[in-house]
Amino acid sequence: MPPMPEHSTFPPDSSMDANRSARDDDSTEPRRRGPRKSAGGITLRDVAQLAGVAPITASRALNTPAAVSPKVLQKVREAVEKTGYVPNLLAGGLASNKSRLVAVVVPTVIGPVFQEIVHTLTETLAAAGYQVMLGQSGYENSREDALLEAIIGRRPDGVVLTGIMRSAEARKRLLASGIPVVETWDLTPTPIDMLVGFSHEAIGREVARYLHARGRHKVAVVGGRDERSQRRMNAFADECAALGMQQGRACVPMYHVTAPTTLGQGRQGLAELLQARPDLDAIFCSSDLLALGVMIEAQSRAISIPGQLAVVGFGDLEFSRDLQPRLTTVRIDGTGIGQRAARFIIDRASGIEVNERIVDVGFSIIARDSA
Repeated sequence: MPPMPEHSTFPPDSSMDANRSARDDDSTEPRRRGPRKSAGGITLRDVAQLAGVAPITASRALNTPAAVSPKVLQKVREAVEKTGYVPNLLAGGLASNKSRLVAVVVPTVIGPVFQEIVHTLTETLAAAGYQVMLGQSGYENSREDALLEAIIGRRPDGVVLTGIMRSAEARKRLLASGIPVVETWDLTPTPIDMLVGFSHEAIGREVARYLHARGRHKVAVVGGRDERSQRRMNAFADECAALGMQQGRACVPMYHVTAPTTLGQGRQGLAELLQARPDLDAIFCSSDLLALGVMIEAQSRAISIPGQLAVVGFGDLEFSRDLQPRLTTVRIDGTGIGQRAARFIIDRASGIEVNERIVDVGFSIIARDSA
């Protein structure tokens, strides 16, 4: 229950308050006055005055509706609607040690690959009475340390991170805060607290095997410079070498671009790669947007897909299945990650022990026309 405003002189729950609450249910009510808007805005005391009840009764009506009669509840709700009162959640959080906020950190808010997980987190947490506070950490010149310091200072009920926390300083601060933390979109045997993700190295290796099984041997990569993308690309190149498709990782042409990646970078990437290797027969892209750019550039050069060039993306964005040809890509279960991460936070905030703290949701290659 949120604390009383500082200027209130009403005592805590007592027999005196019980008598007052009983009076609030009687037909003989105190004379109602219009709400007095102080410099700090409408307060709980103003709502109570308009409803003709004690402030502590109004507080009960807002926080534990079952603790008051339907008549009182209706009065308080009408007063809230009339005044536009919004409860002071900060004050309530100080009293209950709960903020009802969960901080979600993503590399970029414009990257469509993260939209599914953010949407699912928001919906699942909202159903349990939590709101999401979204932060953008960036890919290069990461702002994670400063961002997390600001987040920890606000004491959310949980933090959901995209990727593994690499900063030793930020990791130490998160551990010291005692705030439940869920790392996502990656795997490690040593998470800060809880983890829901998948292996980027396993994706790279599996895509290499997929292309090899389809007779592709002259492969290349168009990928973002972010750390997770690089691990996918390097694992892909190593597996290609192990399968005899290339003579070592260094022999797999790689075109690196800044993240978040774009369609235009994909077009430029294919153009650059073809200058050095005009006989390429497959390209693995670190995002579906890059893959779309590669396909557009190939079609502009009359290069048939998949006849001359196979293309594989990452993310399975909505447009991937509607392209012509349809894009073969790697599907990540963003909904599953979001639901599991949200459940971890809700359980921990409720004092429920989480036994299985590391969950590998895996991935799947969605075979379509482009490869």
